Amino acid sequence: MRRWRPSDDDAEDAPVDADDAVPDDRPGRRGRSKPPTYWRARDSLWFEPLVALAVIVVLLVSLYAYTDNWPPVYVVESDSMQHGYTDILGLINTGDLVLAQKIPTDQITDYVMGMKTGYSTYGEYGDVILYRPDGSGTTPIIHRAILYLDYNPATGSYSAPELAGLPCGSSSTAFYNTPGCATSNLTGTLDLYHVGWKSVTVSISLSSPMLGDHSGFLTMGDNNFDPTGCTPTPCTGFPDQSPGGFSSLVEPGWIIGVARGMIPWFGAFKLLLDGNAGMVPPQSWEFAGLTIAAVILLAFGLHYALRAEGIESPIRKREEEEAAEEEEEEAADEEDERRGGSRGRRILRSLTPWRHPDESDDDDPPSTRRRTSDPAPSGRRGRPRPAVKRSRPSRHDDEDDDL
Repeated sequence: MRRWRPSDDDAEDAPVDADDAVPDDRPGRRGRSKPPTYWRARDSLWFEPLVALAVIVVLLVSLYAYTDNWPPVYVVESDSMQHGYTDILGLINTGDLVLAQKIPTDQITDYVMGMKTGYSTYGEYGDVILYRPDGSGTTPIIHRAILYLDYNPATGSYSAPELAGLPCGSSSTAFYNTPGCATSNLTGTLDLYHVGWKSVTVSISLSSPMLGDHSGFLTMGDNNFDPTGCTPTPCTGFPDQSPGGFSSLVEPGWIIGVARGMIPWFGAFKLLLDGNAGMVPPQSWEFAGLTIAAVILLAFGLHYALRAEGIESPIRKREEEEAAEEEEEEAADEEDERRGGSRGRRILRSLTPWRHPDESDDDDPPSTRRRTSDPAPSGRRGRPRPAVKRSRPSRHDDEDDDL
């Protein structure tokens, strides 16, 4: 049994516009009108790479406009800013990408000023700055500004006016200690107590050549302390200006920017390429993998949601639907031909054509044969003529004839 399709004669008689007709070589198929194909940008092989490149360019331009720095992003390559040895969301961890925003120096808040005003970033008081040690072009340092010291070249002393008003002395409630609890013309040793999340003690010799004999910020990483000396005495912190440190007092001109936002975990892939993947906390890899999977699922969800809402061109969508219908029809025709090639012929042979009993099967073509079991008038083929019984003429009819 095959699907019904128009005959060749019907196809020839059907009016078809010559401009819209599409020739079809298959028998029994009439030409179908098909709208012109409209080119879409996403049909190009270069569409996806160009879109990805455009997204990257827009992202970099946006980051540059926000930070006023180039490059706007830096990778944290050590654990000096971690609060412990695990990844804590919201803090600066190894493998994070930090945005360095350029701001005026007088707007930078150090730890002491942050403690007085309650201003904090990344889990501690004050701002985290990115600077080049000693103003050189080496790898930038990402540490917290602790205190700004003014240098007086005439006396060779320092001043720290920000310490004014804070408890001074050697008691447990004191925050700093200087000779005479002075805040100007300081010499000797400057002690700061209860600094940071581990409440460390920071001691700086104001006569040390590590300070550089100039004004600048005293800086230290949140995780730069000696863990072996934390019990029972407070931990000892190691600022960048201590012996064996990274730099002298950080001058304003050395500062690249202030940490203002970050992209967690994704800087870990750079450390992986550099062979320093062991410095990244294990939790960072887990969080990065989950984030990538969530982004991919979100992208697919948006794609199919927008397609379901019909965001693509209606003309193109109609073309795709018509193409799908044609493929279904062709597949159905092929399936019918395959199945009906043998089974259909056996079924058709089992149906004996109806014909008149006087006709010979050999003389007539199969299309004119009739069943032999049904009677038919002699000399007539096809359907039997119905028998009509005529009534007898009435007396009135005979009288009319005589008239």
